[in-house]
Amino acid sequence: MKHFTGILVFFALILVIFSCSTGYTSTDGTDLEKYLSPESLQVLTQYPDSTIWIIDVRPENAYNNGHIPTAKSYPSGDILDRLNEIPKSQNLIFYCETGGRAQMVINKLEDEGYTRMFNWGGYTRWPYDLVTED
Repeated sequence: MKHFTGILVFFALILVIFSCSTGYTSTDGTDLEKYLSPESLQVLTQYPDSTIWIIDVRPENAYNNGHIPTAKSYPSGDILDRLNEIPKSQNLIFYCETGGRAQMVINKLEDEGYTRMFNWGGYTRWPYDLVTED
């Protein structure tokens, strides 16, 4: 039983390590790195830049329960079907629960030719009030 518990803990640790992806920048996304800190992303939400979209890739119900201000909802399971809504010239900052799902979306979009992306990580890094949909 001890051996089984040790294996379980090992795999849980591996899952946590590989699911947390914060700070990944695609080819042309280096300008977005300045928004890595919650403080700088908050400034962007207070003074939006139309060339930068903040995208929440969590399921819609999670988005409705609380998201970063100005974020658009593009659930990871739907995003490939909605590419016509997202210009390749747009700068995109992605987040999700821990950053793993956002990274998966970025990888898929890179395969589709998107190059201006940044993985902000998990919304739990956001220390400010979240917006809820009533």
